[in-house]
Amino acid sequence: MREIQFRQALGEAMSEEMRRDEKVFLMGEEVAEYNGAYKVSQGMLDEFGPDRVVDTPIAELGFAGIGVGAAMNGLRPIIEFMTFNFSLVAIDQVINSAAKTMSMSGGQFNVPIVFRGPTGNAGMLSSQHSQNFESWYANTPGLKVVVPSNPYDAKGLLKTSIRDEDPVIFMESELMYGDKGEVPEGEYLIPIGQADVKREGSDVTIVSFGKFMKVAMEAADALAKDGINAEVIDLRSVRPIDYSTVVESVKKTNRLVIVEEAWPLAAISSEITYHIQKHAFDYLDAPIHRINSLDVPLPYAPTLIEAILPNVKRTVEAVKAVSYK
Repeated sequence: MREIQFRQALGEAMSEEMRRDEKVFLMGEEVAEYNGAYKVSQGMLDEFGPDRVVDTPIAELGFAGIGVGAAMNGLRPIIEFMTFNFSLVAIDQVINSAAKTMSMSGGQFNVPIVFRGPTGNAGMLSSQHSQNFESWYANTPGLKVVVPSNPYDAKGLLKTSIRDEDPVIFMESELMYGDKGEVPEGEYLIPIGQADVKREGSDVTIVSFGKFMKVAMEAADALAKDGINAEVIDLRSVRPIDYSTVVESVKKTNRLVIVEEAWPLAAISSEITYHIQKHAFDYLDAPIHRINSLDVPLPYAPTLIEAILPNVKRTVEAVKAVSYK
């Protein structure tokens, strides 16, 4: 099977859906003439023209609102934020318009729109460009929140998101756009809300999503050398969350460690911890451990970034703690 970059997988997903459905279009900063800030939309302007690949001013509130209105009127916009840090300028449109229109209209209007772009730390970008908003958006009824970890999932999940009848927040990572992975040539879709067991194990369950799946998998490799067999689960989406896959895994391994880039308060890991203690408490042989970023704004210095973010060492130590080793 061929190997392509994460950015290529996203570009293929958008192009295939635009060929399939003329109502789909892409809009955002630098998506057209510049071929995308991260070259995700490379070549799309040449194929689809400026009516369907639309450069915008630096005005997230404005073009997010245009996207919501277009979706309410029968189109299927893909709105690219150069980073989800900039989505804060448009958060009123995302939450108060896109997420609530179906409910507020009594089901008369749906909003089939995808808001996509990178989230989290991308290295030496400091506090205002390094935040994680997965739990922010996952807290909002009416939204789906997807966070892929590899090119295969990115393509299948983005195609599904574009076809979804409701608003989808699709979160990527600048640090993953160059990652390569196997992606089939043919058509495929991945359902939203279906976690993937990336590695089967019997001693402990490690749950993560997005780019920190790399940390989870590296930690599992390191633990295997010490005789600890870790099961690793990729959530893929954080609204909806596939609780049942995590619960069934914990019933088998009796231990849980969650790795998440976001700050600890009200994080996705907090929600999973609550759910497991409610539905699998009797199966736990140790307290659940969470590996989050430290509770501070992310600084600029690489040494401080390394100290604050989750890493393999912290994950291995957490697993050994719950394993009493």
